[in-house]
Formats: sequence, C-alpha cells, structure tokens
Amino acid sequence: MAILTENYILWSWAIFLMVISTGLYITRSRWLPFLSNIIPENAYHRLSSSFEGDIEAGLSSDAFSLAGNVQDGDSRAGLDVASKKEILKIMRSQKVGFDEARQLYMVQKLAKNGIAPDGRPMDPRAVFFS
Repeated sequence: MAILTENYILWSWAIFLMVISTGLYITRSRWLPFLSNIIPENAYHRLSSSFEGDIEAGLSSDAFSLAGNVQDGDSRAGLDVASKKEILKIMRSQKVGFDEARQLYMVQKLAKNGIAPDGRPMDPRAVFFS
C-alpha cells in the first residue's frame, strides 16, 4: 500500500490518460473525418508520367479526353506532374469530378497571376480598348 501512495501523481496521470484515450476511442466517428484532411492517406503516391496512367488516375473526361492520345500512340510524358497533384488534391478534398477540379485549379492559378475568371486582368491600372 505504501507504493501506491508514494506514486499517486504517476497513477493520477495514468488514469487521466486512460480516461482521455477511452473518450477519444468512443467518439472517433466524430473527429476521425477531420483528421483525414490534415494527414494524407498515402504520404507518397507516385503519379504516372503517361497518358494511360492519367486516365487510370481519373484525370480524363468527355470534355478533356486523353483516349485519342493513347490510341495514336503519343509518346509524350502526359500531363504536368505539379498540376496533376494539385487537381487530385482538389478532387479529394472538395469531392468534385475532374472537369470541375480542373476548372477550380485554373481559376486559382489565374487569380494567383492577377487574372480574373473572365480573363481580364485584375490590375486597376489596366486599360482596355474596344
């Protein structure tokens, strides 16, 4: 009994941590979806450098078809790797299809370069001639 009273701080922390971990385990269905946005499922995923790989990854649609490139035996590298990563990230995080993710990516990229979604410059000093 003397051992328990000498280490009461250690036992208090142990019980506290057990209560916290039990509470987290019971409520995991509430907080686990938020954690998936912070920590990626696969820390490393090699993106294919061919049009076939892009089609398999879901980076193709009726409006942006890569099937013609595959049928023609196109030997080019495929889509830009940095763009593919960003588009796949948008598709996963916002739960949208390829066309919408590609549009969102382009709007973000244009906005970063000072271009409005309608194609006009956002610079207030810009002069337009009609």
